[in-house]
Amino acid sequence: MGALIRIAAGPEPVRRTLDWESDMAHRAPLEDKLVVLIGGAGFVGSHLAEELLSRDARVRVVDRHPEKAHRLRPLANLGQIQFMRGDVTHPRSIEAALVGADAVVYLVGTFGSNQRALQADGARIAAEAAARSGAGAFVYVSAIGADAASDSGYASTKGEGEDHVRAAFPTATIVRPSVMFGDDDRFVNLFAKLIAALPVVPIFGPHARLQPIFVDDAARAMAEALAVPAHHGGKTFELAGPEVLTVEELHRRIAAAQARDRRFLLMPDGLSGLFAALPGTPMSSDQWKLLKQGSVASATLPGCDELDVNPHPVGLFLDRWMTRYRKSGRFGDKHELA
Repeated sequence: MGALIRIAAGPEPVRRTLDWESDMAHRAPLEDKLVVLIGGAGFVGSHLAEELLSRDARVRVVDRHPEKAHRLRPLANLGQIQFMRGDVTHPRSIEAALVGADAVVYLVGTFGSNQRALQADGARIAAEAAARSGAGAFVYVSAIGADAASDSGYASTKGEGEDHVRAAFPTATIVRPSVMFGDDDRFVNLFAKLIAALPVVPIFGPHARLQPIFVDDAARAMAEALAVPAHHGGKTFELAGPEVLTVEELHRRIAAAQARDRRFLLMPDGLSGLFAALPGTPMSSDQWKLLKQGSVASATLPGCDELDVNPHPVGLFLDRWMTRYRKSGRFGDKHELA
């Protein structure tokens, strides 16, 4: 699908189609393309922006707090990155943000109380605006387990968002990542901080199965979907890592990488559910439902391999990332347990 540029010619706009495939014959697919990242100042968005900048795309980060992504400036050439304040609950701000866009990625997500507004309605607003603007590609970042009929608010509104996006932008690409990890994540680092601080560590959902994917691998997959919308558009991909781990196994690997001898308490589901229902705890009831469900690729949908991505296992990074959590930091001996 070609991106459309409207050029004023008298009272009526003239529509000119940008041919992505012929353009690709002369230069890299994303070179000089304007990619708008809605919700782009967060964890995934920042890594995706880095990937796109490395491919010589122009990037516009749209977020309620775009200043969080200002650290990306040194990675960009002059004029290659823009920052714009926008809110998906205010459609006019999204319309303005998509002016001139060749491609759009919707990254907004939340475990808060406004899931429908952000993950479903906001996705519809963005997809409709992208279609009107003439963008040539649209990627919606969903999640493994997304299902409009789910009893989880997060999973159900992600599923609704998928439906809205397909209706508004039929050639959109849906990506459903598993849990994403990176050295700056709130997933592995949350467990790492608890293991470093507590001699006895409770594990909620110890038998839940995860297939975590390195955030940079997920970013590469998204960039590939944007680069060849004629091939990847209209499809749904599951993005998962090369190995399946239980939550307990992940905890034990983190402890080993920290060189810490810890006792783990495997919490029963009933007690875990009660804990999640209490106000002020770090895990909500909705997050508990998702954790119990696990996050493993179904194998019924295309995955990273069809996007030319060979994902890295989490174990490849743990020893290096966990150095800062060891008793003596980088001077500590991994083989001397604390």
